[in-house]
Amino acid sequence: MTTTAPASSRDLPHPAREEIRLEGVLHALSDPVRLRIVRELAAGSDELSCSHFDLPVTKSTTTHHFRVLRESGVIRQAYRGTAKMNGLRRDDLDDLFPGLLDALLAAAARQTARLGTD
Repeated sequence: MTTTAPASSRDLPHPAREEIRLEGVLHALSDPVRLRIVRELAAGSDELSCSHFDLPVTKSTTTHHFRVLRESGVIRQAYRGTAKMNGLRRDDLDDLFPGLLDALLAAAARQTARLGTD
């Protein structure tokens, strides 16, 4: 897989839109922690910093989850000062897989309501 090459050491590689694959997106969203991150990003309209998320895992595991989401093309990450900001690549995902993200988010919300978990 080729990725957009970083312009500087602080730029992070992302797959180009045409390189995003369904199985990679589904794999990234199959983990409850990553799905929780995506749900939070989808609920807002702005980018969120990594530190915004209160996740029940270690910092190194959190970093791993964000990397999986970025490398699969689900999120875009960029440094703003010292903060690493995260945004959902909704336009790319909706163009490539129409209705998929909305269906997964709705299913996750129904599951949370049914099980009382997040």
